[in-house]
Amino acid sequence: MARLPSAERRRQLTEAAIRAMARDGVPRTTTRSIAAEADVSLSVFHYCFDSKQELIESVITTITDHYAGVVKEALRPRTTLEDTVRAGFQAYWDHVRAHPDEHMLTYELTQYALRQPGFEHLARHQYELYAAVYTDLIDQLSATMGLRLRVPVPVLARYLAAMTDGLTLNYLVLGDDAAWTGILDTVTAHVASLVREP
Repeated sequence: MARLPSAERRRQLTEAAIRAMARDGVPRTTTRSIAAEADVSLSVFHYCFDSKQELIESVITTITDHYAGVVKEALRPRTTLEDTVRAGFQAYWDHVRAHPDEHMLTYELTQYALRQPGFEHLARHQYELYAAVYTDLIDQLSATMGLRLRVPVPVLARYLAAMTDGLTLNYLVLGDDAAWTGILDTVTAHVASLVREP
């Protein structure tokens, strides 16, 4: 087995954990099954992660990074503010549709953390991370388009996190791709109404 830098090995194990947890569920995923998924020895896992809590935190951060990077790339200025906002939502939505198991895992991680004594802070970290991602995206868009908001950034960031969280769960339960064009158009128009263009 080739020796990899510790950061690269952690990334490998985190991606393996995401695959194993999405397939088998969080409670049934063990350190041994993650090591097997990554094709490394159990000792390598314990060298990279001190605890299951540390691993779950890495999983939460990595899944968030997966879709945040896609949205950030899509969120570049377009002809109108609505076109720009819609492109960001569409990028997120395309990610949900392409990776439903990964997004379903985020809800399972939340429930697991809330129910597991000593893990509760991970659920809080997860939702604080969502708000931080939206704060960064709002700041990026405001800087590139010179926007002024009708509501404070922290309020808008938490609102967007709550809204996309609910919409994602709704889609995972009900499916129905055909309905989502109208829903995203409505959400886009509402979010754009919370911004004053220069």
